Amino acid sequence: MTYTMHDALEVAKLAATDIEAWLCSKAETISVVNVENDPDYQRRDIDLIWTTQNSEILIEIKGDRWNKTRNLFFETHSNLEKGTPGCFMYTEADWLFYYFVNTRQLYRLPMPKTREWFLITMRRFRERSTTTPVGSRYYTTVGRLVPITTVMLEVAGIKMEQL
Repeated sequence: MTYTMHDALEVAKLAATDIEAWLCSKAETISVVNVENDPDYQRRDIDLIWTTQNSEILIEIKGDRWNKTRNLFFETHSNLEKGTPGCFMYTEADWLFYYFVNTRQLYRLPMPKTREWFLITMRRFRERSTTTPVGSRYYTTVGRLVPITTVMLEVAGIKMEQL
């Protein structure tokens, strides 16, 4: 499967916009700050800081269009050619918000608990890769297709929200 950089950015932007609006509408929210363009947070793979009455929650957003497969795509390599690990493997976020932009379904996955489970069990999931052209070259993203039902059964604390 091939994506363009533009497609990926459109999905990411839509996901962030929808999730920020949803978080802002919640009674416990004090503030939602988008830090996607802040290099310190980019390094740690964090997109939003959600401040509630009780805590400050760091969120990584993964936007996706492919809800028909009933799988989540957990990225193990973001750029295979450069040997860059996937965001799922190193995000320092408290929560991974996995969002299907077309159905507006949001899966809230507790991190690092979900990653610890995935590292132990990932071999049982199918590996898939996508290529993204950048100028005259391209890069390959690799990950595993994890059935939503499996991760929800096996990792405590995952929540599904319909936005």
